[in-house]
Amino acid sequence: MEEESADWSRQAAAPRSLVSFGEVLSQINDHFTLEGALGVVVVDASRLGVVERQYGADAYLHAMSDLVELIRELVGGSLSINDLVVTGETGRQEVLLLLFREPHEAGFYKRELPELRRKLIEGLGARGGRVGYPYLKQAPPLQIGTGAALRNPTIGADSQVSAALREARAEAELNAKLEARGRRQRLFELVLEGNIYSVYEPIVEVESRTVFGYEALARGPEGSDLHSPAVLFATADEEDLLFQLDCLCRQSGMAGALDLPGGTKLFLNVRPTTIHDPNFRPEVLCETLATCQLSPSDVVFEISEQESIGNFDIFREVRDHYRKLGFQIALDDTGAGYASLEAVMELSPDFIKMDRAFVSGIDEDPARQELLRALRSVAEQIGAQMIGEGLDTLEELETLGELGIRFGQGWLFGKPTRLRSDL
Repeated sequence: MEEESADWSRQAAAPRSLVSFGEVLSQINDHFTLEGALGVVVVDASRLGVVERQYGADAYLHAMSDLVELIRELVGGSLSINDLVVTGETGRQEVLLLLFREPHEAGFYKRELPELRRKLIEGLGARGGRVGYPYLKQAPPLQIGTGAALRNPTIGADSQVSAALREARAEAELNAKLEARGRRQRLFELVLEGNIYSVYEPIVEVESRTVFGYEALARGPEGSDLHSPAVLFATADEEDLLFQLDCLCRQSGMAGALDLPGGTKLFLNVRPTTIHDPNFRPEVLCETLATCQLSPSDVVFEISEQESIGNFDIFREVRDHYRKLGFQIALDDTGAGYASLEAVMELSPDFIKMDRAFVSGIDEDPARQELLRALRSVAEQIGAQMIGEGLDTLEELETLGELGIRFGQGWLFGKPTRLRSDL
């Protein structure tokens, strides 16, 4: 799997403190009453909630601290001395920019608020990858909305502040819906037009340093928001187009492998639901492979350990059928979820691909080394070969060799690229 390296040591560091809306509410009311106009920018950070659910409260505080710090960097020069950057009310995962101005200040509403929003959209889009790192694989989508209020002394200041916040949140929610609709339309067109291509990441034999195979990885149109496979598949999941996209990616992976070097294997990602694809029927699949100058013995089906296999008995029947035709099976992301050992034992794959969490920094981690030795022993018992994913350094590669792990994969051998026929 293709990911950036992660420095997991940050989890042990003490989280930084954050100032919340409730802590400075009286200050907000005083500034609003004194100046007479309030501008609000809401950055919806609800997508960071997954960090807390998966890694705990301290990890979430780190992610929110990173977001607040980045927002300050992006707009700090535009803020006045009394303006505030705080986290939202209790129970709300958001960051608030609160601007206090005199009502007659030129451009406050027409230019300043839209400009702040623009800076945040561009800045978070370009540098948002640091938010949630290393807990998230990619920058989370953060919606932004604006609101404003003019002080009315006949109404409580806190009521007017709340109204401005509701306005900003409503705009952020509307923007999210419009963006989601646009993504669905773009994804629907992409699937209909088959606008997917594949890049190939080498899988290398550790001892000889020669290429054993290539994993096909799907990409959306270059320069689009759907180029990233993570965004592509997340959008498809949200829009109930995952099955159709998966079929398209599989077809692309085979078509792009026309110039697969002789003697190497094509690792092709498949989902458990792939067995329902009419084009995956053995006779159709073999015809497609023949068109791509491939045979079943050239292909390894990768099944992600993180994806649910509802019925192992049924899946084993399908696995056995394809094995008789010459295909092999790899279990991907092993160790990334909780059902790893069950899936290994139930499926008895030909290859076990160890998640990068077990491989990253393996040369300096005796505990991980012992774990891989134990898993290698299990693999030997069922006749499987192990592949270490996420290799970044020669030291990690050499350690895999010392542990008896036969194959490795990662950016150490270069980023995934198209094969010659796609150039």
